[in-house]
Amino acid sequence: MNDTRIQAEPAPLWPRLLALVYDFFPVLGIWFAVSVSSYALNGSQPVVPGSLGAWLEFLALLGSTFLYAGLSWRFGGQTLGMRAWRLRAVDRAGNAPGWRAIALRFAVGVLSLAAAGLGFAWVLIDRERRSWHELASATLTVRLPKR
Repeated sequence: MNDTRIQAEPAPLWPRLLALVYDFFPVLGIWFAVSVSSYALNGSQPVVPGSLGAWLEFLALLGSTFLYAGLSWRFGGQTLGMRAWRLRAVDRAGNAPGWRAIALRFAVGVLSLAAAGLGFAWVLIDRERRSWHELASATLTVRLPKR
């Protein structure tokens, strides 16, 4: 595997949030594809809220979002939104995170968003600008220098 270590500073809050906004659009496309598939598999009928089908669709939406973020972080360290703002997810050694760290990063990131973004705002308090998902997964979000 290529050595992907980099020298960069921890990313401030604002580019992280802007990267999330950018990433909303490819994720929305993925969700659309998953929802269309769910609709087709359900005999061209929408799933009934609270049903097993609805829970399976929710898990498929969550799983597809994990695949988007996880594959992006593992192979290149960046989602599309992170590329736009020169951000990269790295482990403590500066390498691409492993799958265990990626799973923790994603899970705690979802909880951080569910907690009104408090886990992301934590970078304003932490001396090393770490969010909750970075603390839990021993990863960092760094800002790459301009080329």
